[in-house]
Amino acid sequence: MPSAEAILPYLQRIDAKRWYSNFGPMLIELEARLAARFARPTLACTAANGTQALTLALLALNAKPGGLCVMPAWTFVATAHAAIQAGLVPWFVDVDPVTGVLDADHVRARLAHAPGPVSAVIPVAAFGQPLDPAPWARLHEDTGLPVVIDAAASFDSVSAAPVPTMVSLHATKSLGVGEGGFIASEDPAFIDRFRALTSFGFMGDREARFAANNAKLSEYTCAIGLTALDQWPSTRTAYIITAQRLRVSLLHTPAVRFQPGWGLDWTSSTCVVALPEGATGAVEASLKAQGVDSRRWWGLGCHRAPAFAHCPADFLPVTERLAASTLGLPYFADMDVDQVNRVALALAQALG
Repeated sequence: MPSAEAILPYLQRIDAKRWYSNFGPMLIELEARLAARFARPTLACTAANGTQALTLALLALNAKPGGLCVMPAWTFVATAHAAIQAGLVPWFVDVDPVTGVLDADHVRARLAHAPGPVSAVIPVAAFGQPLDPAPWARLHEDTGLPVVIDAAASFDSVSAAPVPTMVSLHATKSLGVGEGGFIASEDPAFIDRFRALTSFGFMGDREARFAANNAKLSEYTCAIGLTALDQWPSTRTAYIITAQRLRVSLLHTPAVRFQPGWGLDWTSSTCVVALPEGATGAVEASLKAQGVDSRRWWGLGCHRAPAFAHCPADFLPVTERLAASTLGLPYFADMDVDQVNRVALALAQALG
């Protein structure tokens, strides 16, 4: 996260303007800079957090309440919370065994076997990896189903949004503002409705046209975001360097596999590795005994959370395998060589 010293010039601009929230100049600048990162003409609209952004996107797409929302079981619980807040019921479907994400053709085939009417689909980009939106745009065109991509951790790898795409700006993400997120879309009408849903249903006046929320970002949060964007080239370089150090330090531990392209073509704020099948529990315990923390970022799968026990789920063998064979390692932009080596040595020891 940016330092107070780095943010100060933006805070001084806020003082000079005396505009503190409600789509001020900082927010307009932040959204323009976020949208400019996309390859094709795209609009970006911010929200209070990524979960709110997913929920409001489903509402903006008029996803029919009470229907099923197709999503991977291999995801963070926020995906399911967002669907429920939008009046939908999560339907957990298994992911591809190679990519670890939903496959559009598999979803298309499963629609005929859905345990009820389907209202929307949320594909998830796992742990920041790139996700091709084109198959999901085709699914939307062919079926008419609303599709929102949950790319919460994919700030570095998202470059197109033919269907609405959510990116989180939480403090744990590679570009963070504390709490925040944004939706990217090539559809101006969708963005207009989404923006109104973040602001009481107002559309350029003070008339509430439909039930909505208050999910705006303040100018102070946008000041942090603008500073983080200023620093992004150096922040990204630091993440890449740390990732490559981890890769090199584990060259002689072939049982550990990184996500394809991680630290080479793209980066994120987490390091999630694949381990020998079923090894996560033992490795986690060994690392803990050596004083090295780790994370099962998505637990045993979203479908295992008590909050979603009532939700329908497909047969999920790939999700179950991933839950028992992946682990998040310590990883941060300013991680030094000694820390990298300590993690690598502890992991090698854990794997015997």
